[in-house]
Amino acid sequence: MFRKVIAITALAAAVTLTVQPVAHAGKANDELVWSTNREATIADPYYNNTRELVIIGNSVWDGLLFRNLETGEFVPLLAKSYKWIDNVTIDFELRNDVKFHDGSSFGPEDVVYTVKHVSNKDNGVLTFKNVSWMKDAEKTGANTVRIHLHKPFPAALAYFAQAVFMMPDGHYTSAKANAEGKKNYGAVKPIGTGPYKITSVVPGESIKMVKNDGYMKNGPKGQPSIGKLTFRTLKEMNTQIAELLTGGVDMIWDVPKDQAVKLKDSGRATVTNAKTMRISYIAFDVDGGSGNPAFKNKKVREAVAHAINRKSIVENLVGPASVVIDSACHPDQFGCTQDVKKWDYDPAKAKALLKEAGYEKGITTDIYAYRQREFTEAVIGDLANVGIQANMKFMQYRALRDLVWKGTPPIHHMTWGSNSIPDVSAITSHFFSGGRDDPAKDPKVAAALKIADTSVDPEVRKAKYKEALEIISSELYWLPMFTYAKYYAYGNEVDFTPTPDEIPRFYTAKWK
Repeated sequence: MFRKVIAITALAAAVTLTVQPVAHAGKANDELVWSTNREATIADPYYNNTRELVIIGNSVWDGLLFRNLETGEFVPLLAKSYKWIDNVTIDFELRNDVKFHDGSSFGPEDVVYTVKHVSNKDNGVLTFKNVSWMKDAEKTGANTVRIHLHKPFPAALAYFAQAVFMMPDGHYTSAKANAEGKKNYGAVKPIGTGPYKITSVVPGESIKMVKNDGYMKNGPKGQPSIGKLTFRTLKEMNTQIAELLTGGVDMIWDVPKDQAVKLKDSGRATVTNAKTMRISYIAFDVDGGSGNPAFKNKKVREAVAHAINRKSIVENLVGPASVVIDSACHPDQFGCTQDVKKWDYDPAKAKALLKEAGYEKGITTDIYAYRQREFTEAVIGDLANVGIQANMKFMQYRALRDLVWKGTPPIHHMTWGSNSIPDVSAITSHFFSGGRDDPAKDPKVAAALKIADTSVDPEVRKAKYKEALEIISSELYWLPMFTYAKYYAYGNEVDFTPTPDEIPRFYTAKWK
């Protein structure tokens, strides 16, 4: 008992209470409040691609299919059944008992509208790669729809389950245009069919949801239990922990390892380290567009790769569910081989490579990051040990993403969660097919990925993905770092089990 008191006291001392306790969270008020440090300015899964909106997307909207995490199978959700007609055509029979949150009935017109809107590049879906493979859709009957693909895309079922959420017919027509005439689709009032419906959006602060009492019966998501669900932005981890301990929030994540251990030892919260489908990576300015020419030199990129002790970061900071990776993908994704060129931790070799590259006196650079400052700080420390002085530029994800698209960062440390889609096309093809996220625009890589993304032969897909991943690794366009593992901390009244894809299924949560 004495040791537990000490642990609680130490934890309280480490946390500065910068806010007043909020009494509305918890079982007594049937409101589960969860928080991260990232802002949700838009409540739409097509126009906000943060992890927070992926999670909210799965709670508020539904797709035609659903992935059973236990079996890996794709089963009908809004659909009643589906059938491949040929390699580029899929027929869906739809459920006839589904209603949108505004009371209107879901039907084939809504599927046709959604597909046509999101697959039109002019409409500006942020992660367009997730929907660009769809060509068109047509109503084929009172309760049936046919979707056409541009070309064979064997990962289509995974995207229908995780990235293509259904909107009501005409949903975005009310979007207002800005001064330049560009419509703000993300500002349209959110309407879905999912187990929760959004009641309030305060950009950058909170999104409030309530249980959808009319949610479909006998569906694979089941029926929601908790009455109210709220997302809050709390930018400081100390504030999040303080709120958790005082009842202002019920769940937080990305808790640093040392604080997670203290929380667990205190007994005042349930703490779990869970696997995710997110990876960490470092990307280089390989064409010199940032104004810092150092990383155009492959020897410098090799020096960086040998300088960073990824294993130490995993073991000391990330958590036991994390592993070091060598490929630009997640090991759990189809086609993600780790049989590529590897870059071992070797500071002496890193120093020698810098000397060979003409940087014997060292390099000074900015390094941009947005997530888990302590991870990037560890990278900065390792780089300093070999003569690379890196100045941290830490910011919100959207701001950094925009800078990456402009080519500003000479080196940046970021993450990608693939929308939790278990296929290499959701990550490697997104970053290396020549788009604005591609740091290299290597035609050989893009050509291999094009074949891998469209072949219906699994062995051909694996071989071509391996070809692309080997080039990316050997040329060091990226230095893959590690798979993410999250420390979740949640109140002892919450009955919740984290899933390995970084999507908390709040509709399955209950009160104890």
